[in-house]
Formats: sequence, structure tokens, C-alpha cells
Amino acid sequence: MTAVAIKMYTEQEYLELERAAEYKSEYYRGEIFAMSGASRYHNRITENLSIEIGGFLKGKSCQSFSRDMRVHIPENTLYTYPDLLIVCDKPEFRDKEFDTLLNPSVIIEVLSPSTEGYDQGKKFHLYRSLRTLAEYVLIDSQEIRAEVYRKGSNGKWTLASEAADLEGSIEISHIGLTLTMADVYAQIEDLG
Repeated sequence: MTAVAIKMYTEQEYLELERAAEYKSEYYRGEIFAMSGASRYHNRITENLSIEIGGFLKGKSCQSFSRDMRVHIPENTLYTYPDLLIVCDKPEFRDKEFDTLLNPSVIIEVLSPSTEGYDQGKKFHLYRSLRTLAEYVLIDSQEIRAEVYRKGSNGKWTLASEAADLEGSIEISHIGLTLTMADVYAQIEDLG
């Protein structure tokens, strides 16, 4: 048997390729990983979140960005595209292209069957290297379920808010927002 060599890329090579690409990819420790498309429910939930959070933040000091804003974590080399993120300080960017953010305050990921384990496990672990990250929100696209993890003053992460039915709500305390599950899952039928 012959081992297949994996091409390794520098961060600069990745950025050059990514900025010219028609599709999005993540980068981690020299490897590039193509991102898959999202389902109808995933997209609807992301839009609902954008509407609710964007409207709430209008006129406030924090701002939100959705799925096309790349985030970089220099401590572990990850470049990725969260479904939605919130920045509460002046945005810091990797370079003068202003397309790679370094200081998100809140990251929201909408879980899909193909990304659920990664988003809840390895990716969450990598996100914890972000010194500015205060909360990590997971929204399920297959069933009504949401969780908010919050970093305490001791640096430890805990499950701070969760909901599992349309009457429930979650709190993103960093920005003072309570999201109802009815709003998050609006216009979605047949979820358990």
C-alpha cells in the first residue's frame, strides 16, 4: 500500500486561494477543508437569527455578521466561517482586506447532521482559544434545541441557557438578548 501525501498550505497560500474561490473552505494546521452547503432549515434558522439579532443590535455598539465573515484564531491556526457572530468591541482584522475577523464576542453555529459533532466538540475547543469570546451558541436544525455556553470569570465554560420547545427561550447575556424558540424556528414546519 502507498500512502497518499496530503498537500500542506501556508496561511498566506490559503488566504490567496480562499479570496479567489467560488466556494468557502476552512483551514487548520496547513490543511484546507471544503465546506458543504446548508439545508433549507439551516438557512431559515440562520436568517431568523440574523433578523432577530440584527434588529436588536441596531443603534447599539455591538454588531453582527453572518456566514461570510471569516474568523481566524492565531493560537491554533483555524480559519472558519461561523453561521453568525457578534462583535462588541472595535472589529480587529487580520489584514487590510478586512475579511478575516480576530475578535468575536459571541459565535452562533447552526447544527447540521454533517457538522454537529465537530461544532459541539473540536470546533468549540478551538474557539475557546479566542480571548474575546464570551458565549458560544448552538442551534439544532433537525429538532427544536438550543444551548448557550458562557465563559465565566475563571475562564471555565458552562452551559448557561438551553431550550427544547417552542415555548422556551435562550439568553445571550453578553448583549442582553433573550431569543424565543418560536422566533428562532419561525417558518419551519415538522421539527420535533
